[in-house]
Amino acid sequence: MHYYMHTVEHSYTSLPEPLQCTGSLDSRELRFSRAMVFAVEEINNSSDLLPGVTLGYQVHDSCSSVPMAVKVAFQLANGLDPMFDTGEQCLKSATVTAIVGESGSTPTISMLRIIGPFGIPQVSHFSTCACLSDKKQYPTFFRTIPSDQFQAAALARLIRHFGWTWIGAVRSDSDYGNNGMAAFLQAAQEEGICVEYSEAFYRTNPLSRVQRVADVIRSSTARVVVAFAATGDMRILLRELDRLPSPPRQWIGSETWVTDPDMLRFGLCAGAIGFGIQRSVIPGLRDFLLDLSPQKVSNSPLLTEFWEGAFGCRLGIGTSTGVGVEEKVCDGSEDIQQLQTPYTDTSQLRVTNMVYKAVYAIAHAIHSIVCEERENSTVNCYKNLHVKPTQVLERLRTVNFSRNGYQVSFDANGDPIPTYELVNWQIGESGKMEFVTVGRYDASMPPDQMFNMEKEITWVKNSTQVPVSVCSDSCPPGTRKAVQKGKPVCCYDCIQCAEGEISNNTDSSDCLICPKEYWPNAERDRCILKPVEFLSFHEVLGIILTAFSVGGACLAIATATVFYRHRTSAIVRANNSELSFLLLFSLTLCFLCSLTFIGRPSEWSCMLRHTAFGITFVLCISCVLGKTIVVLMAFRATLPASNVMKWFGPPQQRLTVVSFTFVQALICTLWLVLSPPFPIKNLTTYKEKVLLECDLGSVGAFWAVLGYIGLLSLLCFVLAFLARKLPDNFNEAKFITFSMLIFCAVWITFIPAYVSSPGKFTVAVEIFAIITSSFGLFFLLFVPKCFIILFRPEKNNKKHLMEKTSNDTRY
Repeated sequence: MHYYMHTVEHSYTSLPEPLQCTGSLDSRELRFSRAMVFAVEEINNSSDLLPGVTLGYQVHDSCSSVPMAVKVAFQLANGLDPMFDTGEQCLKSATVTAIVGESGSTPTISMLRIIGPFGIPQVSHFSTCACLSDKKQYPTFFRTIPSDQFQAAALARLIRHFGWTWIGAVRSDSDYGNNGMAAFLQAAQEEGICVEYSEAFYRTNPLSRVQRVADVIRSSTARVVVAFAATGDMRILLRELDRLPSPPRQWIGSETWVTDPDMLRFGLCAGAIGFGIQRSVIPGLRDFLLDLSPQKVSNSPLLTEFWEGAFGCRLGIGTSTGVGVEEKVCDGSEDIQQLQTPYTDTSQLRVTNMVYKAVYAIAHAIHSIVCEERENSTVNCYKNLHVKPTQVLERLRTVNFSRNGYQVSFDANGDPIPTYELVNWQIGESGKMEFVTVGRYDASMPPDQMFNMEKEITWVKNSTQVPVSVCSDSCPPGTRKAVQKGKPVCCYDCIQCAEGEISNNTDSSDCLICPKEYWPNAERDRCILKPVEFLSFHEVLGIILTAFSVGGACLAIATATVFYRHRTSAIVRANNSELSFLLLFSLTLCFLCSLTFIGRPSEWSCMLRHTAFGITFVLCISCVLGKTIVVLMAFRATLPASNVMKWFGPPQQRLTVVSFTFVQALICTLWLVLSPPFPIKNLTTYKEKVLLECDLGSVGAFWAVLGYIGLLSLLCFVLAFLARKLPDNFNEAKFITFSMLIFCAVWITFIPAYVSSPGKFTVAVEIFAIITSSFGLFFLLFVPKCFIILFRPEKNNKKHLMEKTSNDTRY
């Protein structure tokens, strides 16, 4: 009923004074005690429950203090005279059968230490400490209010539901506050919620301690504050916060204070939310509470104190408390119907119903002991049967009934089914603060169905927008969280995902690696297919190379046409027309084979490109080599008694070309049979794209093909170099020398360029080498002859040829 106890300094020379409660009377707690009296009288008048059996009761004020609670516990266990007796004298037992209470967890624990060994059951309506569920320590404890273990989990889920990850926490420095906050902090950690501070205080602490807690709240960056505190403690803290201007805070309260009507006067908590016991209706209770007259009131010191405090007068009948009341005598005109106090307010019957259910639970347990049903459905109760507390204790474990639509039962820990209402402090149409039920929470439901939001919540500063309370803003997709050194996990920096990684969710702690053929988009929030790269006919480089390839082939064909039309001319006949036509044919193939390197690689194109290139180039070099040998043999044939040309005539020239080409064809055939080239997706050269390439299959075969071409080119270059000063028709040996020099230079340069060029440029380098070397052969071997045929026809005769040969012979 009161929150303080009168303290006396003991001199140890005289008997100590009896313990006394001080401070103002809590009319809400008075309503709880009156609800117990109402339930007892209702049961005594019932014909169904304990018919003919009268329950007696005693009401004690614990002052919310441990010493007084211990004293009362000894009184109840020993059968001493009560402090306040508002019931009839019990005839059978001096000890109590059961206890309803206490409102606080710490006094309840103190009482249980004393009455527990006697097996006296205690059913609390308001002690919510999770520690009381420990049946090893408190085997005689039951409660009709859910444990804080469920409330703590519900508060953590509520905070996570609204996206608050950075909060402050205050608590009563008591069993209720400390155990409740410990359960909440554990649940909050599991939900990924960080706590900036956690402060404890008690109403009897020095004012400086409360001021320090208030300063911590004012200076914090967390905009949401969770308060697991008793009403008396919370009232002191809010007064201190109200004394100086404080930044707006969103308060989250435990059921002890968040549903206390007396707390609504603190406007700084407007918009507060918290879980409260389900609001209920108890028929007849309001009439019972208001059925007070000065005569009835004067029989109870508690009711007398309430009456005098509420109306500001002193009762002339009986004994007055006289505490804080002026010497004005109540004249009987006081109307309790018009009184607006928590005692008369029955619109929010929450904990009151827990008292009501506790009394009925004990009554049902006694009923199962002393009463039995007969065959004609009548109930017979044995009035003189001695009921032991241990019997009531055993029967309380199995009670299961419904009263006014509310189920009453206890689990193995003595706890009821946890159900809550989500209560919001809203300013009503009258301008006054009021409780509004905005949702419900049922811990017995599946996790996704525990919350049921019914109405819109009004937040701090009368806002409809959910306040934000985070240490760091959310990291958008494409980034990950990196915890700041020395700070909680909720304080972090947003780091962009590394190359090849994405995050497609907000506040991702890690980035995901894209699959091999995928790459992050610019925002790095999703993986997209890597662009495929190969040398295409549609890109600029592909078009240029194609143009040069086709152009070279066309020039070779055009030259062959010119040679064919002038095949009877001296210059064509003198330059071995058969080898010349075969060389032009091979050059045409060399130009065209470069086209196989352009386009999307396929199985056939990969096998064709290198083999076609190798065979056509060997055919080309074989023809040049044949022409070089013909030049040398022709000079030897001009010497007296020489018949060299007999051994190197057209059949031998053809055989030479075929033999050299056959060797290359054999190498290519073995290559294709044993380890042919095949298309691959190169995912290593570039991270952000896929290169479509042709794997060589056998690297040795590739370099064997190039090596054989290089060997024939080197042989041709040496022979041409030896024949450069011989008296040749139109100095063709010199042109062969220069052409082979260019050819070798191109392919020697090709090797490092080929190895170092990435992706499609590797293919481009090879095509460039093919086209360049082909043009080198074509321009040096055929352009001078075409120039003479087309633009210097006067030099294209046998006479001119013989004159030039004679001049060269003289030199």
